Amino acid sequence: MTDAAGRSGADAGPSPAERYAAQRALQRLPRLRAFRDTLSIELDPFQQAACAALEQGRSVLVAAPTGAGKTIVAEFAVFLAMFDPRAKIFYTAPMKALSNQKYNELVAQYGPSEVGLLTGDTNINATARIVVMTTEVLRNMLYADSALLTDLQYVVMDEVHYLADRFRGAVWEEVIIHLPLPVRLISLSATVSNAEEFGDWLQAVRGDTDVIVSETRPVPLEQHVLVRSKLVDLFDSSGQAATNRVNPELVQLARAGGHTPHRGRQHHPRRWEKRPGGDGRLERAEVAMLLAQRNLLPAIFFIFSRAGCDGAVRQLLRSGIKLTESWEREEIRQIVEERCRTLRDDDLAVLGYWEWLDGLQRGVAAHHAGLLPAFKEVVEELFQRKLLKVVFATETLALGINMPARTVVLEKLEKFNGEARVPITPGEYTQLTGRAGRRGIDVEGHAVIQWTGGLDPQAVASLASRRTYPLNSSFRPTYNMAVNLIEQFGRQRTREILESSFAQFQADRAVVDLARTVRKQQESLEGYARSMQCHLGDFTEYSALRRELSDLERERARVGEQGGRAERDRRQRQIEGVRRRMRKHPCHGCADREAHARWAERWWRLKRESDKVSRQIRGRTGAVAQVFDRVTEVLGELGYLEKDEHGRTGLTADGRALRRIYGERDLLVAESLRRGYWNDLDAPALAAMACAIVFEARRDDGQAPEYALPRGPFRIALERTQLLWAELDDLEREHRLPGSDPLATTLALPMHQWASGKSLEVVLRESGLAAGDFVRWCKQTIDLLDQMSLVADGPVGRTARRALDAVRRGIVAYSSVA
Repeated sequence: MTDAAGRSGADAGPSPAERYAAQRALQRLPRLRAFRDTLSIELDPFQQAACAALEQGRSVLVAAPTGAGKTIVAEFAVFLAMFDPRAKIFYTAPMKALSNQKYNELVAQYGPSEVGLLTGDTNINATARIVVMTTEVLRNMLYADSALLTDLQYVVMDEVHYLADRFRGAVWEEVIIHLPLPVRLISLSATVSNAEEFGDWLQAVRGDTDVIVSETRPVPLEQHVLVRSKLVDLFDSSGQAATNRVNPELVQLARAGGHTPHRGRQHHPRRWEKRPGGDGRLERAEVAMLLAQRNLLPAIFFIFSRAGCDGAVRQLLRSGIKLTESWEREEIRQIVEERCRTLRDDDLAVLGYWEWLDGLQRGVAAHHAGLLPAFKEVVEELFQRKLLKVVFATETLALGINMPARTVVLEKLEKFNGEARVPITPGEYTQLTGRAGRRGIDVEGHAVIQWTGGLDPQAVASLASRRTYPLNSSFRPTYNMAVNLIEQFGRQRTREILESSFAQFQADRAVVDLARTVRKQQESLEGYARSMQCHLGDFTEYSALRRELSDLERERARVGEQGGRAERDRRQRQIEGVRRRMRKHPCHGCADREAHARWAERWWRLKRESDKVSRQIRGRTGAVAQVFDRVTEVLGELGYLEKDEHGRTGLTADGRALRRIYGERDLLVAESLRRGYWNDLDAPALAAMACAIVFEARRDDGQAPEYALPRGPFRIALERTQLLWAELDDLEREHRLPGSDPLATTLALPMHQWASGKSLEVVLRESGLAAGDFVRWCKQTIDLLDQMSLVADGPVGRTARRALDAVRRGIVAYSSVA
C-alpha cells in the first residue's frame, strides 16, 4: 500500500509500542548496548531484534529494503566475534567489488592486521579473524575442509537473495547446507515475498533461526512521472483519496497523450518540438538541468544497455553541460590521477581516458560491466564523495554497491532480456528505485519515470506499489558437487543432504499444494461418479467404450484417404467391434443414458487433469536426489566413481582430481586433462583453450571461423575437445540430464594474442569487447588456469602456471589488485 505522497504505508516508521519493546530488550543485552554506544545513529526496531537474536546465540534472516541498514546487523556480528579472542567471522558477498568495498570499510574500523580478503584473484591476510570473501571461495573452502574454518563462529551472507540466480545461486545453498552447525548464519536479503518460507528452510537445516522482515524505508520514496518538463506525482497527493490512487492529473495527461491542455497563446510549439527519439520528451541534458534546478541531484539514470549509457554521457558532453564547481573539478582530477597513475599512457589512450576524465570533471559518468574495473571503482568513489552528479548505469548498479542517490530516473520500464524486450518486474523496480534517498542526508528519495507514448499510469502505480518478489531456488547437483560430497559423506548420506536443499524444500511445499488440488479433484470425481450411476450397469465402463469409439472415429477422419484401403478396412472393423460391445452393454438401453453421459464426460475430463497433477507430484518428490542419481551414473560410466567390495560408492583417482575443478564445464576439463588432449599446448595456446572453456558468447556469435583461431597444436586440441564435448553431451542426454552449450571460440585468438604479449589496442580491436568485459574474461580464464595448475600432472600443470602469469599483466594485473 502507498500513502498520498506515493510512499509505502510502512514508511511512516515503527510505532511507539515497537520502539518501547525494542528499548526494553536492549536493557538485557550488554554487548548490544555496548555496540549501540559506538554508533552515531539510533537502531531501528528490526535492527535491534536481529542483533538481539544474535547475542542470544541464534542465526538470523533479515529481509529489508535497499538502504534500510541491514549491514548494521552484520557489523554487530563482527563486533560479537571480536569480543571472543579466538572467534572468527567470514563476510561473504556475491561480487568482488562488494567484497573489496566491505574489506576497506572493515580495515578502516578494525585495522589491517584483523581483516583479510579472499576473492579468487586476491589473497590478503587469509588467517585474520575477520575475512571478507566471495561466496564461491567459502564453498571451495568447505569442500577442501580448509584449516581456515577452525574457530569459525559467524558467517555473514550478504545479498543472500542471489540464491535465486540461475548460474551461481546453487553456491549459496551449498554453503548454507555444509557450514558446521555451530556456526551462526547472518543472512541479509532484499525484501522477498516468501521470506518466511526461506526462513523455515534455514530453521530446518541450520537450527534456531529468527526471521526478521522490515518493509520500512528509512528514507521515504516520492514517485513522479516526468511529462515533458513537468514532474507529476504518480500518486494522488490531495489527501482526499484512497492512499494508492493514481494522481488524477496524470490520468488526464495520459488521455491527452502527454500534452498539457493550453489556453490562448501560452503554448510554445518550438519548446516541445519532436526529438529524434519520438515523443517530444526532454533531452537528457535538459532533464539533468531540471533535476539540478530542483535540488534533486545526484541522480542515477538507469539505462538497460551499456552502449546506451556510454551514448548518454557523450550526449551530455556535446551539450556543454557542467554540473560541478571549480573546486570539485580539481578534486576529481587529483583523485583520478592518483587512482590511475600505474596505467600505461598508451593504454589510457585506448581506454578513452581523456574523454572519460572530461565527463567526470563535469560531474557525469557511466557505470556498467563493460567499464574497466579501475574506472568503475573511481566512478563509485567519486559518487560516494558527492563529486559526481549524474551517473548513467545498467541495472548491475542496483545489486548492492553502496552508491545511493537523491534521485533515480527510469527512462523506460522495459529491457532486452537477450531474446525480446520485456517489462521490468516489481522486484527489479524495487531494486532500482531503492538507490534513491541517502540515509542521514536526504529527507526523502525520488523516483522519476520518464513519459513515453502509451504509458499506462495505473500499470506504473501497480509496479511501484508491489515491493516484493519471490525467492526461488536454482539449485542443481553438479559433477564437482557430487564427487566432493561423496568423498566426505558417502553416496547415501549425500542423497539425504541434497534432499535438504531449498530446491527440494520448495518442491515439497509445492507437492503439498498439488496434493490438496488432487484431494479436491477426487471429491469432485466422486460427485460426478454418483451423478452418472445407472441402475442397469457400470456406466463408467460404458462411457469408456463411448470414448474409445469417439477416439477411433477421430483417428479415421484424420488419416482419411491416405491410409490405403487395407488400413481403412482395419479401422472400420475396430469401430464396428466397439459399437457391438456398446450395444450389448446393459447401460445402452437406459432411458437416462445421455444425461449420464454428460456427467461421465465431465468425470473423464477431470480424471485426466487429476492424473496429470498426480504425475507432477511423483516427478517432484525427490527431484533433486533423482538428478544426483543421474549425475553419479554418468560419473560411474566414465570411471570417476567405483564401488568397493562392500558395494559402497567411492572416488577413483580421477574423481579426486575432479574435486578441485569448479565451473560449468567441470567434467569436460577433467576429461580433457585425463585424456591428455592439451599436453602439446604452449602457454598462449593453453590460455586460449581455457578461455574457450569459460567464455559465454552473447547470443549466436560464439563460433569463430577456422582462420580466426590460433594456429598450430591449438586447432588439433580444440577439435578433440569439441568432439569430447559432443560425446559428453550425448551421454548426459542419455541419462536425462540437460547437456550444455558448445564451446564458444570467438575470444580464443584475442586471448592467445594477449598471452603472447600483444598490446591492449590490438587485442581489444580483435575481440570487439569493451575493456571491462575483456578483463572479466581474463580473470575467469586465470581462475581455470589456476585450477589446472594444481590438478594437472607434469608439463600441463607447469604450462598452466606460465599461461596464468602471461594473462595476468597490464590492465588485467592492475584490476586484480584490491
